[in-house]
Amino acid sequence: MTQSPRWSIAIHGGAGTLTRERLNEEGQASYHAALDAALEAGTKVLEAGGTAMDAVEAAVMVLEDDPHFNAGRGAVFTFDGTNELDAAIMDGTTRAAGAVTGITSTKNPVLVARAVMENSPHVLLSNDGANQFAREQELEQVDPSYFSTPERHRQWEEFMSRLAAGEEWFDADLKYGTVGAVAVDSDGHVAAATSTGGLTGKRWDRIGDSPIIGAGTYADDRACAVSATGAGEYFIRLGVAHQICARMRFAGEDAPTAAAHVIGEVGDLGGTGGVIVAAPDGTTAFAFNTPGMYRARADSTGLRETGIFEAGSEQGR
Repeated sequence: MTQSPRWSIAIHGGAGTLTRERLNEEGQASYHAALDAALEAGTKVLEAGGTAMDAVEAAVMVLEDDPHFNAGRGAVFTFDGTNELDAAIMDGTTRAAGAVTGITSTKNPVLVARAVMENSPHVLLSNDGANQFAREQELEQVDPSYFSTPERHRQWEEFMSRLAAGEEWFDADLKYGTVGAVAVDSDGHVAAATSTGGLTGKRWDRIGDSPIIGAGTYADDRACAVSATGAGEYFIRLGVAHQICARMRFAGEDAPTAAAHVIGEVGDLGGTGGVIVAAPDGTTAFAFNTPGMYRARADSTGLRETGIFEAGSEQGR
């Protein structure tokens, strides 16, 4: 009989057109190392008997600090050449949640999301108000230039050049760098957190699915925790994260089945992306309909892995 994990954690660093032709062996190794570092941060919390909330926060902070990913330092540029950050976090025990959009000077947006959840009567704060709240919470502030990296600026310049040439403004290749984590702790409680720099070239204060509770982020001890990455407009329209939880709670589906079904619906609408899922029984699952998704997971039975390529659904237990 397979041993059920006491705790488990899964993370992602975005999904999209990730192929071996686009990412050489050196690049692959650097992403595997980056994912493993974030996995280690979350695993340490859970191994010590910490909460799923603390674990997902710890993992996402490492990903936000790593310029490999489109979150925190390394966030993509907006149409106007700035970096605007979104984040969300949710506690499956109480279904309390916090989220922010348009953060511009707080080093770790996931900390602002958690502060919104714990220290305000609200769920979602945006732009100037979110920035003011973060300062009032005395969270670490940085100059906005901290988030900029040469590679992201190059991508923005390339995007603007294509736009000037009359090509489609929607950046199909660079929009899936969102990061996230889901976990279940030794008490069987789940949590989810997601953080992103959004969409390269986004305009008009566009908001994607990451900070939308029920779309890109959701957690409920009665079902699972979900963090999503992909074409946010589709994930919002389908309420992807909540729908996965609902299928598990009301239809009795397991995590990989529910995740694969809903990602299939995303594809049916023309959207692409993926999800990570953690269930209270320790199950973790990935599902994505893109060539790859940066991902990793670990649990108390000794499972520990990182991955990049091969679309589909996977389960660990």
